[in-house]
Amino acid sequence: MAETSALVSALTDPAAHAQSKSDLVGKVFAKAGEGTRTVLSAAAGERWSTSDEFIAGVEELGIRAIATVKPALDEELLAIEKVISDNHELELTLGSKLGVAEHKVQAVRTLFNGKVSAEALEVVTHIVAHPRGRRVSRVLRDFSKTIADQGGAELATVTVAAPLDPARLERLQSLLAAQAGRAVKLTTVIDPSLVGGVRIQIGDNVIDGSVKARLDDLRLQLAG
Repeated sequence: MAETSALVSALTDPAAHAQSKSDLVGKVFAKAGEGTRTVLSAAAGERWSTSDEFIAGVEELGIRAIATVKPALDEELLAIEKVISDNHELELTLGSKLGVAEHKVQAVRTLFNGKVSAEALEVVTHIVAHPRGRRVSRVLRDFSKTIADQGGAELATVTVAAPLDPARLERLQSLLAAQAGRAVKLTTVIDPSLVGGVRIQIGDNVIDGSVKARLDDLRLQLAG
């Protein structure tokens, strides 16, 4: 841990020359792939306020690099997120601060190996091995947004009580794209508890037109 802290400090030192940082990356990560060294060198060449900011920046650069060769990775990560969030015991196990990182990684590999791409498996094992106080499902969603953004699109999650027909999905996608001012990638989640209507999350905005939301509002008004 101390060695890692020293390395991060060296790579984020504002007084150090960019070339010396790049040389350090080449020396320490000589056995890593060229893509990894390129990402680390690019990140080290920027200015960062804190080591946590630097690490987050490296993660984002890495995700964007993978997205250039695997543009559909966001769909895989969202599918993995759904499996995890639907399994309460699994979510607790992966999110436990007391759990051993190696055991979490093994659990993820056992569950998803052969069912998702090597890139998706690499991303999710990285998350569970290095959670940094974050919920696995939240990081998977955030990474999915980053991947969609790398492809020039906004990611929208549409939650409905029952599947929508393709024509309605296409119309909804067009409306959201017009509102966002860029292409929109839709991910559909089926949640029968909504009863009817639709709940849309795009970026940090949530549009809740579900029957459940209207009923909840009505209950609050009656209770008041």
